[in-house]
Amino acid sequence: MMARHSRQLAKAIPALACALCVAGAVSAMAQDVPPNGGKCPTASPPLIDALSTPHWNGWGVDSSQHRFQPSEMAQLAAGDVPRLKLKWAFGYPGATIAFAQPTIVAGRLFIGSQSGKVYSLDAQSGCTYWEFDADKPVRSAIVIGQRADSWSAYFGDLGASVYAVDTITGKQLWKTRIDDHPAARVTGSPTLVGATLFVPVSSIEEATGANPSYRCCSFRGSVVALEASTGRLQWKGYTIAQEAGPTIENSVGVQLMGPSGAAVWSAPTFDSITPTLYVTTGDNYSDPPTDTSDAILAFDADTGALVWSRQMTTGDAYNIACVRTARANCPQSNGPDYDFGSSVVLTVLPGGKRALIGAQKSGVVTAVDPDRKGEIIWQKRVGRGGKLGGVQWGVAADERQVYVAVSDVRLEVVSSGVPGARNSPLNPTIALLLDNKVGGGLHALNLETGDEIWQTPHPGCNDVPGCSPAQSAAVTAIPGIVFSGGIDGHLRAYSAEDGRIVWDMDTKAEYRTVNGVAARGGSIDGPGAVVVGGTLYVGSGYSIFGGLPGNVLLAYSVDGR
Repeated sequence: MMARHSRQLAKAIPALACALCVAGAVSAMAQDVPPNGGKCPTASPPLIDALSTPHWNGWGVDSSQHRFQPSEMAQLAAGDVPRLKLKWAFGYPGATIAFAQPTIVAGRLFIGSQSGKVYSLDAQSGCTYWEFDADKPVRSAIVIGQRADSWSAYFGDLGASVYAVDTITGKQLWKTRIDDHPAARVTGSPTLVGATLFVPVSSIEEATGANPSYRCCSFRGSVVALEASTGRLQWKGYTIAQEAGPTIENSVGVQLMGPSGAAVWSAPTFDSITPTLYVTTGDNYSDPPTDTSDAILAFDADTGALVWSRQMTTGDAYNIACVRTARANCPQSNGPDYDFGSSVVLTVLPGGKRALIGAQKSGVVTAVDPDRKGEIIWQKRVGRGGKLGGVQWGVAADERQVYVAVSDVRLEVVSSGVPGARNSPLNPTIALLLDNKVGGGLHALNLETGDEIWQTPHPGCNDVPGCSPAQSAAVTAIPGIVFSGGIDGHLRAYSAEDGRIVWDMDTKAEYRTVNGVAARGGSIDGPGAVVVGGTLYVGSGYSIFGGLPGNVLLAYSVDGR
């Protein structure tokens, strides 16, 4: 079908967005900050039937990673979305960016932070029940699971350690390091199925490999299965079959290694029928390229054996050296860097056939058949793609449509001192510059055929300094509404029927927070919004790749009640 939403309609929104932004900021500043620093007046009560009440558990609501919240859990009618106003704001102390997605279970909110602290908050008021100190920053979404006598919170950190913490006390139950490579980390959320915790492993070697004196590269992605009660390793499935070995010397005489890369950046998807675990992979970091990078992989959930793989981009070996002056470690392949950064969605098509829906930085959305070893059902291009382009962190799907946000932004690696450039937290020596002339937008595709139902362009930046039209954050859907956040700091709600923007909140404001921490909003990237029990939660301030920094978690409800 042809797009039914016009650019003119989209451009009519900015005045409303500004008014909403001012109203939200005033509401936040009017809150009284308690003298106890926002601590809850009582201890966290026990969780009883935690998953029978409204909740959003982990990355995609459930292990199929739909990012669709049904009515009984969302408790937010589509007609009430335009009335959303700020309810409370929580500031992350000791943090300059906000990059974790909240989990809400039984009236508690659990979230990690750049400082390494993990928080348990009251979901209604934002007061703090407890804080836990991880060894490294925590950006993975937290997943909650029941154990014999209580409930546990599971998450990973940027040192590749995985933790289990008691949800009531915040006491550590166990910690397991799942990869010894110095560049390894856990970015994606664990997926809990029964007594097993499946955890993806990614890395930053793509950035560290830019150094000509670095022996690039030796990391290989994986997914691990841990016993949830103890943290004991059950199996580890690698995305590249062989370990890296010596290849050639670079131009400055450093021995290079390969193959490498194929990191798993996102939460695994579980198929209870087979049973199978699906993950998506990133590019290779060094030559030779492998046939499991930029791919959807299927692992036997019981043994970790690779069952099948479906590669979407071949020959994609790339690291940051390829866009720098010192290119000694750039692979000869010099691929386009078309990672999968988002989970695949396991769904049933209207005709009854099952499908996995994956979206890539190439700008292409693909549906494959999990029962025919990843045979392609349909493909649809929604963006031009690029190193920070195409689809970044996740799509959402209901019973009829899949909703896809596009981040077609151009990335430049520049020398220090260039106006508008920002150092990357991944590598402080790399300065990044985003081109705000390239577009974003939101697409709705027919789940069965991939045909475009509607497409809504980004309303535009109007030459606002530091603004980017890229919509990189994971998409979230409830019945009748789709939420999409952008690098420009706006969170927008779209009609699922025709793509009209029905609510637009600019989160770039200073906030007085419930915990007394000075906080400011910025870019919305990485994790998306979460909707539970009539309240929408979103982090503002993700600036890893040149966006606008901020350190705030925001909660919106109808009329701010």
